[in-house]
Amino acid sequence: MSVAQAASSTTAQLRREAETLAETFPPLLASAERLAACVMPGEHGRRRVGSGDEFWQYRPSSAGDEISMIDWRRSARSDDALFVREKEWQAVQSVMIWLDMGRSMHFASSRSLPRKVDMARRLALALAILLMRGGERVGLANAGLPPRNGHAQLMRLNSAIAEGEDATDYPVPELADAPARTRAVLLSDFLGDLDPVRHAVTGAADRAIEGVLLQVLDPQEEAFPFEGRTVFESMGGTLTHETLKADELRDRYLERLADRKAELWELARLAGWQFNVCRTGSPASAALLWLYMALAREH
Repeated sequence: MSVAQAASSTTAQLRREAETLAETFPPLLASAERLAACVMPGEHGRRRVGSGDEFWQYRPSSAGDEISMIDWRRSARSDDALFVREKEWQAVQSVMIWLDMGRSMHFASSRSLPRKVDMARRLALALAILLMRGGERVGLANAGLPPRNGHAQLMRLNSAIAEGEDATDYPVPELADAPARTRAVLLSDFLGDLDPVRHAVTGAADRAIEGVLLQVLDPQEEAFPFEGRTVFESMGGTLTHETLKADELRDRYLERLADRKAELWELARLAGWQFNVCRTGSPASAALLWLYMALAREH
């Protein structure tokens, strides 16, 4: 093989590899970009008094203020008061996302609806885009990615979110490595054992981590429209239940689902977190806006 042929072969191989990568990642990233564009980002950092460089406001001088803090020009316009020139500090946040990629999240009751995991992936990446545009750092607990900013981090998040899978029905949330005093986002259907979720959230709260729980559900999971003979099987095939009168289970099922939502809401309340439900049949933009505003909210 000549040098020219070898170079051509190498170029072709690189092109094939690049096309393979392009098939895997950009669709999710492009979809997340479009979703992020639906939300007006604004300034997400929390505005507080601090040692920054930007002027924020004047306030009357009080006991304990140093003389160097007094703005004499502004004070000269007042007959009986001295004014301090306060500056603004933008508190850059670090946000850790945990995304449930278990088998249960692969459910979709209709071809016209996204799978729960696909909705969660899109929301997670779109949220990361919005936060990083605001200068904040974002990490992914599933992949052990610590919070960072920049294009390279976005590509790492995109890759991990697009490729990530979990062979179990209900994975355990991972927040042990989340830095203290950051914020956390947990995206899941939360239909499995709730004890690991309680452990993760309370453990995070003990380290001054605030956050949000977003429960992602399919419309069929909330309506339970089944009647007559029905075979229920978990997405992983580990659990099966057959009944001849599915409609008789509806009230008990809906009661248990309501109890689960109430438990999640109470868990969030006690930890100082926030809780909401996202339906795959509803616009993703509404859920994204809620996530964004929940993280922007001053506690």
